[in-house]
Amino acid sequence: MAEPHLRRPAVEAATGLSRSSIYDMMDKGDFPRPVRIGKRAVAWPETAISDWLSNRPTTKPLVG
Repeated sequence: MAEPHLRRPAVEAATGLSRSSIYDMMDKGDFPRPVRIGKRAVAWPETAISDWLSNRPTTKPLVG
């Protein structure tokens, strides 16, 4: 069975990032690249986005 893929609006919703932030981070190597799913269409493998989300550094509130 093929892995589900997310189109850009779904990636934006899942990550909270804007289109320009996604592409800027891809250029810097900080975000996964999409795969081609059609002649003029790309999407991100769902696992690539979930892995990126789970490996993101998180900030912890300062104590005191």
